[in-house]
Amino acid sequence: MPDLSNLSFQNLAIDSLPLAFGIIMAIIGLVFYTQGLPGRFWRRFYAVLPGIVLCCFIPATLNSLGVFAEGIGTQIYGFTATYLLPASLLLMTLSMDVPKILGLGWKAVAMFFAASIAIIISGPISLGIAKWISPEMFTDDTLWRGFSAVAGSWIGGAANQAAMKELFGVSDDLFGMMILVDTTNASLWLLAILVMAKHSDKIDKFLRADTGSIERVVAAVESYERDNARPGSLNDLMVMFGLCFAMVGLAHFLGGEIANFFSPYTWAVQYSFASSFFWMVVIITLIGVGFSFTKVRRLDHIGASKMGTVFIFILIAAIGMQINLNGLVSQWRLLLIGLLWMCIHVMIVFIVARLIRAPFFFLAVGSNANTGGASSAPIVATAFHPSLAPVGVFLGILGYAVGTIGGYVSTQLMRLVVG
Repeated sequence: MPDLSNLSFQNLAIDSLPLAFGIIMAIIGLVFYTQGLPGRFWRRFYAVLPGIVLCCFIPATLNSLGVFAEGIGTQIYGFTATYLLPASLLLMTLSMDVPKILGLGWKAVAMFFAASIAIIISGPISLGIAKWISPEMFTDDTLWRGFSAVAGSWIGGAANQAAMKELFGVSDDLFGMMILVDTTNASLWLLAILVMAKHSDKIDKFLRADTGSIERVVAAVESYERDNARPGSLNDLMVMFGLCFAMVGLAHFLGGEIANFFSPYTWAVQYSFASSFFWMVVIITLIGVGFSFTKVRRLDHIGASKMGTVFIFILIAAIGMQINLNGLVSQWRLLLIGLLWMCIHVMIVFIVARLIRAPFFFLAVGSNANTGGASSAPIVATAFHPSLAPVGVFLGILGYAVGTIGGYVSTQLMRLVVG
C-alpha cells in the first residue's frame, strides 16, 4: 500500500476546529444526498460501498493525507464521545421493546462469548506463527507483553487495555505501537462488517441461520413507527433535547462519582469499575431502558431514534478522523501479526455461527462488542436496523466486565507459546 504521507498536505493542514467539523458534516450530508439519488450508478455504488463505510473511510483518508492538523480529530471525537454517544444511546434505547429484545434468545450472548474465546486463543496462535516465520522478533519477552494490551482492548476496552499495560509492564513506546495495531485492525474489521451488513441476507443463508427473532423485533418497531409517527413541533423537540442532554449530564456526573468510589481499589481498576466511561454507558443505558416503560417512549413518535442515528453517524465520521492509514507501512510486521490474529478470530466466529445457526447480526455485534466495545457495537447494530442498537450496547458493556480476565488468560497463553 502506498505511503499516504508522501501526498501530505501538512503545510495546508486545517487547524480550525469549526472548519474541520464542517467538513465531516458536509461529507455525511453528501453521502446521504447521493445515496438517495435515483440513478442506477448510485444504487450500484452504494450496494458495494454502504454509506456508513464512506462516512468513516473518507475522513480517515483525509486525515492520513494530512488534511487535518494533529489533534483536531481527537478534539472532535472527544466532543462526540462525551455528548453525542450517550445522547444516541438514550434516544435509541428509550423506544426499545424490552420483551422482544430479550426474546432474541441465547445465541446473541453465545456469539459474544464465542468471539471472546476466539480472541483469547487467536493471539497465541498468531504469535506462534510469527515466531516460526521470524524468530528474530522474539529474542526477549517484549512482544508478548506488548500484545497483552491488544488482548485487553479486543475483549474489553480502553480501561482493560490500560490494566494490561500496568499488569505486564508494557513500555510507553511499545504501548503506543500496540494502540496502532489495535485501532488499525479493529477499524478494518469494523469497515468489513459494515460492508457485509449490506449483504446480511446472503451471509445468513450461508450460515443457515434462523433470523425469525430479529425480524420480529424489526417488524414490531416499524409497525410501532407507522402507527404512531407524527411531525414534531418546536415544543416537542425542545422537550426531547432538554431531557436527553439533562440525562447525559446526570449520567456523566454519577459515572464520575461511582468511578471515584472504586478508584482506590486495584481490583476495581482492572475490571473497569474505576472507569467513569464504563459507568456513564451503564447509567445512560439503564435510564433509556427505564424510559421505555413510561410515557417518555412517545418521544420516538417525533423521531427520537432517528435523531440518535444522526448522532451515531457523526460519531462514525469522528472515529474516521482518528484513523491514520500511514501506520500500515511503518509498523507493517506488528500490524500483520494483529491482522493474522483478527483473521483467525473471524474464522472461528464464522465456524461457531454456522454450527449454532446464528444470524450474521449476532456474529457481527458479538465480535465488535469485543474488538470495538460499547462505543462502536451500537454502530454495527444500527447498520442492520436502528431498533437493534440496544443489543450492541448490552454486549459492549458485557465486554468491559470480562476484558481483563480474558486479556490476562490470552497473555499467559502467549507467554507459554513464545516466552
